[in-house]
Amino acid sequence: MGRGGEATASAHEWDVIIVGAGVAGASLAYALGKEGRKVLLLERDLSEPVRIVGELLQPGGYLKLKELGLAHCVDEIDAQKVFGYAMYKDDGEAVIKYPLSGQGEDVAGRSFHNGRFVMRLREAAISLEKQVDCRQATVKKLLDVDGNEWVEGAVIGGVSAAVGDPTEADNDAKKTTQTFLAPLTVVCDGYFSTFRKKLTPAAERVLDHPSTFVGIILDGDPNLLLPQPGHGHVVLGDPSPVLFYPISSCEVRCLVDIPAHVKMPSVASGAMAEYVLTKIVPQVPEKLREPLRLAVANGQFKSMRNKTMPASPKRTPGAVLLGDAFNMRHPLTGGGMTVAFSDVVTITASLRPLGDFSNYEQVEKKVDAFYAHRTRPALTINTLANALYKVFCASGDSSMEEMRKACFEYLKLGGSMSAGPIALLGGLETNPLTLVGHFFSVALFGVGRLMVPLPTPGRIIKGLQLLKGAVTIITPIVWGEGLVRMFVPSQLRERWGWI
Repeated sequence: MGRGGEATASAHEWDVIIVGAGVAGASLAYALGKEGRKVLLLERDLSEPVRIVGELLQPGGYLKLKELGLAHCVDEIDAQKVFGYAMYKDDGEAVIKYPLSGQGEDVAGRSFHNGRFVMRLREAAISLEKQVDCRQATVKKLLDVDGNEWVEGAVIGGVSAAVGDPTEADNDAKKTTQTFLAPLTVVCDGYFSTFRKKLTPAAERVLDHPSTFVGIILDGDPNLLLPQPGHGHVVLGDPSPVLFYPISSCEVRCLVDIPAHVKMPSVASGAMAEYVLTKIVPQVPEKLREPLRLAVANGQFKSMRNKTMPASPKRTPGAVLLGDAFNMRHPLTGGGMTVAFSDVVTITASLRPLGDFSNYEQVEKKVDAFYAHRTRPALTINTLANALYKVFCASGDSSMEEMRKACFEYLKLGGSMSAGPIALLGGLETNPLTLVGHFFSVALFGVGRLMVPLPTPGRIIKGLQLLKGAVTIITPIVWGEGLVRMFVPSQLRERWGWI
């Protein structure tokens, strides 16, 4: 049978259908195509996406990009190298550099326009024209192996999609419904996933919206605008962090975090501009104040509601979730793409021994192996991002404010005190025990600060409250990600079938 059309495509036309050609989907299509798999890549809108997150790739993510053979995708998009972070609290500054010694001259973080990067990934996948068939189509349903609408308990055998003129992306009336079948369907339909609830219903119950990022662009050479060129900038402000980082040779992105408990100022009424000018500008480094004022006067605000969602793996024969459809963390640390590329490397390696994907039992075992081996980088990055966001937000609790101060002062110490945390942040160190060790080292450091000059009863009580607060922050995050997944070796979980 032909590809698509009113008839059902042959089950052997493709080895895998990938739903979504974003960061995860496009890179997976390339990785599987390079290994000789026949891939059908379906994307609702193949025009360049416009986003204000997914603009910073940590060095650990760049290493995974290299492993996939996609390092060239950061070329020709005016991407900027990032070598670390500059952090600000009150009048203090802490400059922390990634530990990149021995990694190679090209290894660093990269910041860029997300849409340009996604287009490069798509171009790479499409360049494998004998292996990857990329089409603009809106997937409407998951299907069973007979081409009927999938129901819980059945094997997923493909998808039903609306296909039509690319210029009529939002006009379903001018599209035809086509059926596509393959032995494996990978759903990578992102942040607004249509199929997440069906494939991993437990995840929907723990999905959280801790804050909203409001983005604006500062025009000018980042080397002249930023206090520390070649670095991301984090301002520990009130009520929550403010980020600055270059996205081209002539633009700096500013992201203002609006916590969920703060009423979102209206952009249309001018309240957002007033909020940034009166609340945020006085808190940022002096060098950035005037450029930020000009950006507010001349630019346009874009917002993105942040989501967190621990992975909740569920065995579904014939299908697997990947990317933001499967797992999200707060974007404060820019770890999302590192997790995505790490997952693509892991699932590609897990599936590699299989000649094809027609044996569902064999595929399920390999998907279980993926779930087992993805956890070390993914859960460490997720836990760090969500815990740091809670620590970096201003709090009416004085003990938690001490924790925030302690974190800043701890990083200012330099040496192993900063090298360890920044390696975790950069995706260069993925051991969860290292993360937990540094987290409680910060807490104990904060307690020690409180005991100077004398450990009075009041200071001792506040120190105990600080420790209690640290436990309160990290325990639910670790519990949500999964104690077993985080701390039991992946080889044992794979052997025992624990996903």
